[in-house]
Amino acid sequence: MTGTAPGRPPRTAWRARAKTRIAYLEAQLERERVKPCSEDRKTLVEGMRGHLKKAGTAADEDFGWRRAWSGSAAREGVWSNIRSAEVMLLQLVSDEEAAGRASEVMALVKRHLDIDDPRRVRLGQRIRPIISGDMKPGDRDLMTRALDAAYNALDDELARVRSLRNILWTATFLVLLGVTGLALYGWFSPGSLSLCFTPQTGSGASDRITVVCPTAEHHNVPAGTDASGLAQPRDILTVEIAGLAGAALTVIASLRRIRGTDAPYMLPLASAVLKFPTGALTAFLGLLLIRGAFVPGLSDLDSRAQVLGWAAAFGAAQHLVTRLVDDRAQMTLAEVGRPTDAAADPERAAVKEMVAEGEPAALGPPAADRSGNGEYEGPLEGAREGTREEERAEEPGRRPGS
Repeated sequence: MTGTAPGRPPRTAWRARAKTRIAYLEAQLERERVKPCSEDRKTLVEGMRGHLKKAGTAADEDFGWRRAWSGSAAREGVWSNIRSAEVMLLQLVSDEEAAGRASEVMALVKRHLDIDDPRRVRLGQRIRPIISGDMKPGDRDLMTRALDAAYNALDDELARVRSLRNILWTATFLVLLGVTGLALYGWFSPGSLSLCFTPQTGSGASDRITVVCPTAEHHNVPAGTDASGLAQPRDILTVEIAGLAGAALTVIASLRRIRGTDAPYMLPLASAVLKFPTGALTAFLGLLLIRGAFVPGLSDLDSRAQVLGWAAAFGAAQHLVTRLVDDRAQMTLAEVGRPTDAAADPERAAVKEMVAEGEPAALGPPAADRSGNGEYEGPLEGAREGTREEERAEEPGRRPGS
């Protein structure tokens, strides 16, 4: 047993789920341990016990101040050991129970292995005889290898999610660092990055002008005064705050596209947080382009409210770029548990070959599913196939068996 500390509830939901699974597997292990054991069986029992112990230790580990970046390592350690214990349990159970687990194994294999993967193809050939109780000596090893391959494919899929999550958090930190550096530079040297405009001359005389900055408006300023000299230390920081507000609106609007997911690492959150510093950066760059007359017909802003309004608009405009990141994040999440389909359906061809080699014809080739992806639907599809054959036989002008 893993010996979980009593009275200490799990700190996170995934730890609670992991502990529940560990407890279940420990009960299964105890049931198998009392059976007569050969040396190979004892090795599997000890190996499964070791994996469960490591999983329990990782689930209980408290990283302290390192928790922020060590949680992923703990999660991977817990679930990789649990999956290895699942594979070993499949090798320990009786033939009857292994046949009962065949549907679960096939479901995992279909979800995580490519449709042309040889292990999936071979298991597709044997799944119906296994479920019916006609297990051959190599069937258990086939199921074990296919289950282990499916778990390895799942680990690879989650590794891609974790990698993209890390990239997004790193990009967020770097953009935030750049935005902070701009604000500090503008604070200590406001004239170097001035965002002040001179929209018009004063109403009284042509030798007077108005200077509009993000934090103040200066009227009746002598003509020829350098607008950069009137810049305030808070100008860039104010523009960035307005850009953050504009970015916040796009984050709220993008929530309608976010769907719940059972994949770990909170990838949608990392994608949403990236929008905030990006909005601050695009607000600064947008006003800088206006001041430099890079926008045709828009070179001077008339009031402080216009300056902040355009800053908020440019902050919201970051969505034109970050929506590509959102799409990539959603695509990565969608790829978890969705293998790449091949052009042909090797499982269907493989089952046809099985029938041609002398297997009972009642097994029949699995028909394509109703979504048109040609995937094998498992043992229940055999009953549907028989019904389809009867319907085809009743069609006018159709000979039986044609």
